Amino acid sequence: MNLTISGHHMDVTPALRSYVETKLDRVVRHFDQVVNVNVLLAVEKPKDKEKRQRAECNLMVKGRSIFAESLHEDLYAAIDALVDKLDRQVVEHKNRVRSHQAVPGKHLAS
Repeated sequence: MNLTISGHHMDVTPALRSYVETKLDRVVRHFDQVVNVNVLLAVEKPKDKEKRQRAECNLMVKGRSIFAESLHEDLYAAIDALVDKLDRQVVEHKNRVRSHQAVPGKHLAS
């Protein structure tokens, strides 16, 4: 798995980097065919002042590209919400891939 963590209008500290890596372990634990992960952490100046921290991720798995984004006033909370969204999407993708497999002898049971 290739992991790229970058910051937009901010520096990515080693503490942030390790926090993102430990949180993404949960996603990899559910689906081990993750090829590439790009994480972007940013501080923005939107109209609502309370949601300035943005975390977004583009996750490349075998057969699909998964994107998630989260906004929050705290960057760590934004990362938590981002990982929750990614985890939900990865589990859906895993179930979708698994449900298309043929069941042997299904046509004979009827």
